[in-house]
Amino acid sequence: MKKKLLIFCFILTTFLATRAQSPYVVVLGIGQDAGVPQMGCESPFCQKARKNPKLRQTVSSIALVNSSTKERWIFDATPDLPEQFQLLKEISGDSSTNLAGIFLTHAHIGHYTGLMYLGRESMNSKDVKVYAMPRMKQMLETNAPWSQLVGIKNISLQNLADKEKTQIAKNLSVEPFLVPHRDEFSETVGFRIADGGGKSLIFIPDIDKWQKWSAKLEELVKANDYLLLDGTFYADGEINRPMSEVPHPFVSETMELLKDLPAKEKSKVFFIHFNHSNPLIQGDRKIVNELKTKGFNTTFQGQKFDLQ
Repeated sequence: MKKKLLIFCFILTTFLATRAQSPYVVVLGIGQDAGVPQMGCESPFCQKARKNPKLRQTVSSIALVNSSTKERWIFDATPDLPEQFQLLKEISGDSSTNLAGIFLTHAHIGHYTGLMYLGRESMNSKDVKVYAMPRMKQMLETNAPWSQLVGIKNISLQNLADKEKTQIAKNLSVEPFLVPHRDEFSETVGFRIADGGGKSLIFIPDIDKWQKWSAKLEELVKANDYLLLDGTFYADGEINRPMSEVPHPFVSETMELLKDLPAKEKSKVFFIHFNHSNPLIQGDRKIVNELKTKGFNTTFQGQKFDLQ
């Protein structure tokens, strides 16, 4: 009996040690590019958020942490990068300024402007790898102030290509894939983050209507373990301008598109990138309960997704 107990304890200890070293994704922010409250917004909710720090939300970003090697990668450099990097240090238990790299989805303000904090006026980083698609890379190389970051080697630009994996660790890969969006200055991509022997996570903070995309969302859900999807707006009529100018898929549309999936599949879907007008980020109980009843989820800052 004693021998069996020792074997069990050894197996349990080994399992817990392995779990402690497993890679994970953590949510650093869930807001739309301008955050919450939004500049110039005088809605009742924005006014409340200015008075109550608990209602404030930083811009959408996630990070990948490889516990075994103590490496960290950030996905999208938001205007809230300093605060989010501090949160990442606290969650990962690593107070150093080491950053293995930054992956960029596209050239809208909430997704790359945080790179400025890597410059000499702030952290003055050295050769932080910034992974970018061709047009995004060219935009950074040829336009100030981003070109200065390249010139004085605060950042080191790395090439990305559609559906080509970047192996960032022994079992960890990142694969960009093009999605339709307002591509004034760069392409727009989503990312698939995968542990070769474990789980995969899809990150699509920005996309136009699902119907514009050649891929089938239902199949993407079935093929992956977690999906962090564009939840900018909940429904039509949410803002005081034509919503065709900002053609994101409404959360209500996404839920309708996926309604026939089994509950297990729908539970993989987590919405992110909420505009300040979205009732989900405002905590509307009726809307939040409706979403949960239909089997879907929202993200929150500090949320972890284990990849093993």
